[in-house]
This record gives sequence, structure tokens and C-alpha cells, in this order.
Amino acid sequence: MLALIQTIVMALDLYWWVIIASAIFSWLYAFNVVNSRNQFVGSIGNMLYRLTEPALRPIRRFMPDLGGVDISPIILLLILFFLRQFILTTIAPLLLGA
Repeated sequence: MLALIQTIVMALDLYWWVIIASAIFSWLYAFNVVNSRNQFVGSIGNMLYRLTEPALRPIRRFMPDLGGVDISPIILLLILFFLRQFILTTIAPLLLGA
């Protein structure tokens, strides 16, 4: 059971970094720091979009319009942090009998 909990926590941690990479990439893309016509850059952007958009879309539906500011990645990071802490502090002790 410990292996399952550690795997879930690791997956949450990896997804945390994917969200941060996606946010940084979107800033670089928006300010024309990266070449948008480069095929490699486009494939990285497409991959990050496909990995993060299914989780960000429901959050964006409920968020009010803040102009050009998108805080949905921050909300998602907070949710992931809560889930990680909930697993480590509540579920893991119950399952491991500690």
C-alpha cells in the first residue's frame, strides 16, 4: 500500500511541475521570447497544452473574467497541494496503521 501512496504522490508532484512549465511556456510564447514557427517549440507547447488543459478548463469555467490574467494554474496548484497533503497526512496514516 505504501508503494501505491508514493506513486500517487509522485504523479501529483510531476503534474505540479508540468503545470508550472506550461505557465512559463505560455508567458514565453505570449511575449514572443520563443519562436512560434519552430516545429520543436510548437510540439512542446502542444504537449503542455494537452497535458494541462483538461484540468484547467473546468476551473476556467467557474472563474470570473479578470481581463488578461489567467489564475487558473494557481488554483490548480493549490488543489494539487491540498490533495498531496490530504493523502500524506490523512489517508496514508489510516492505510498504513500509523
